[in-house]
This record gives sequence, C-alpha cells and structure tokens, in this order.
Amino acid sequence: MFMTIDPLRADVSGVLFAWFSPAFPTGGFGYSHGIESAAADARIHGEADLLAWLTGILNQGAGWTDAVLFALAHRAAQAGDPNRLSELAELAAAFAPSRERRAEAIGQGEAFLAAVREGWPDAVVGLAEEVAYPVAAGACCGRIGASLPDALQAYLTAFSANLIAAGVRLGLCGQKAGVRILSALGPHISGLALRASEAEEYDLGGCAFGSDIASMRHEVLEGRLFLS
Repeated sequence: MFMTIDPLRADVSGVLFAWFSPAFPTGGFGYSHGIESAAADARIHGEADLLAWLTGILNQGAGWTDAVLFALAHRAAQAGDPNRLSELAELAAAFAPSRERRAEAIGQGEAFLAAVREGWPDAVVGLAEEVAYPVAAGACCGRIGASLPDALQAYLTAFSANLIAAGVRLGLCGQKAGVRILSALGPHISGLALRASEAEEYDLGGCAFGSDIASMRHEVLEGRLFLS
C-alpha cells in the first residue's frame, strides 16, 4: 500500500502545467500517431482534414481509450492499489493496435516516469518501469491529488497539441491553422474529459480504424520523419 501525496503540500495546478507542457521530456515530438503515413497516402490534405482526423481520434480512437485508462489509473493510485495499476499497465499495452503504437505509448510512459522521478519522486511509487503513457500519467496525477477532470483535460490537450504539431511539421497546415484546430478541439476535449471521468473498464473500446491502419502502414513507410 502507498499513500496519496497531500495535495495541500503541492501546487497541483503548477505540476499539471509542468507535466503536460511541450517542454516536458516525454519525447512526444517524435511520434505522429500514424498521421505521417495518412498524409503520405493523401488521406489528409490540409487544415479541415487534419481537424476531422484528430476529432475522430479523440472521440472514437486513442483519445477515448487513453482517457479511460488514465481515469482508471488515477482512481487506482488514489485508492493505493499497486496490483490494479499493474493490471492496467498490461491492459494498456494490449490495447495498442500496432507495434509502433505500442512503442509510442510505452516509450512516452517510460520517459514521463523518468522525468517525474527527478522532480516529484513520491508520485511514481508503486509503478513499474514499463507503463503506457496514459496509465503512468493518470497514476501520477492521482498520487498528487489532482482533480481527475482537470488532469484529463491537461493530458488530452497535450495529446492533441502534439499531433497538431506533427501536422504542422508535415506541412499539412501552418502554425496559425494549428492554433485554430486546437481551439476547435477544445469542446471535444472538455466533453471527453468529463465523460471519461465517470467511465469504467467496460467503457473501453474504439473504432478509429483509419488511424489504426495508418499506424500499421507507417511501419513500412520510406523516408520517415516520425517514429509512428
């Protein structure tokens, strides 16, 4: 058993800003979540297509499954249940639809835990080294006593911003268009965070098959800029 960190001893909002900042060293900039191969196949052409693609990922794909796993890990950490966290780590790895997506989730999870361990070592107690990003992030947020809806919104905003940045680097849109996309995704992110806050394990599931197939096709893409 382990105890949740007293939120009165931590600037929780400041910690969330730090953990989900683009500057936090999770290596997220190296992953496109299949967007690179979708662009190479001309399935994403510009701002409107990228917005539609990301909306689908959030509502029917990894955005939803990650949010549910995050919520489950948050609750397990607050309950002081390391066995449940181990189960969720295995479940999250099994949910990856491709080799690269698994590497993306585990790689960012490991990097996130390594960074948190340097500044907030108590937040990683009870977590194994190999943990998918949403489980690692959810558990650490639970350990510091962060509000689940607020933590989910921070996580999902960072997730979306990272994929928008990938689209900008791929030339699908410019920076101003990227800001418009992030603004348009705001209501989806807020709604998703609230729904996932109440979700249970049986709510897991997705149907963003285009994104999943794109991640598989990326494995054989020549001249790749991203790792996924």
